[in-house]
Amino acid sequence: MHDVQPLVEAVDELADRFRSLPQSKLLGAVPGYPSRAAAGLALARRLAALALAAEGRPEREFPDAGAFAAGDQLAVAGHDLAAALTALPEGAAVALPGGPAAAGEVLAGAVAAVRETAGLCA
Repeated sequence: MHDVQPLVEAVDELADRFRSLPQSKLLGAVPGYPSRAAAGLALARRLAALALAAEGRPEREFPDAGAFAAGDQLAVAGHDLAAALTALPEGAAVALPGGPAAAGEVLAGAVAAVRETAGLCA
């Protein structure tokens, strides 16, 4: 079983930050994105795609529910990924578009992505 607690904690912290941002900050641009909300949505979409891959399911569209839903979408996607990784046996591989990756690598990459987005949206 994989220790997903660092992912859950990082996702929860960032999701809470998004939920508490005033509109001016939420809609403010950050490097590489037209807004903090767009950065949060991109991260949520990435985490959701990883969760589907870990479950062996095909990718599907992740909707844009609007700027004010970015925190909730991030939380759901992050928790879905944590649950999917927890269900995998130790040493399992995740079939990613670029080739298989160890579940531990997927987890570490997801945590790094959350922290990177948190840094952008500070």
